[in-house]
Amino acid sequence: MFDWLSGSTLAQALIASPTLYMFVNAAHIISIGILIGAIIPLDLRLLGFFRHVPLDVIGPFLSRAAMIGSLLAIAFGVVLFTVRAKEYAGNPAFITKMVLLGLGITNALLFRTIAPWRHTSTDDSASPLVRPMAGLSLVIWIAAVIAGRWIGFV
Repeated sequence: MFDWLSGSTLAQALIASPTLYMFVNAAHIISIGILIGAIIPLDLRLLGFFRHVPLDVIGPFLSRAAMIGSLLAIAFGVVLFTVRAKEYAGNPAFITKMVLLGLGITNALLFRTIAPWRHTSTDDSASPLVRPMAGLSLVIWIAAVIAGRWIGFV
């Protein structure tokens, strides 16, 4: 399967055109920036920082921005993966990043169903699960970015 991905038309187009690869790579990085730029302030707010900022105002926007950023990052990441699928699949940093990505998405989905921030919005009386899940989210997403940077060094 990895050989098929690396031989695909998409992978070959990226290999043949350094400019195209650069733009897809830049789109991946910008998407990660959208995700991290949204999730860090949201997690910090849920942890009790910036209490003067109404959670019911910024929460929905930051939550949607993080979701859009993660979907775009995954889409562009899959495209980049095709270029060296077999090599990436065996890279411990890539595997770590994928595990962290899975944990981050799982935490976000659980957070939306088990401990929704909407119930924290105006009175700031967070569910007992909100702060630990926000702290875990913060650690997971920062670690995923570090693991992503680590890929090129392993």
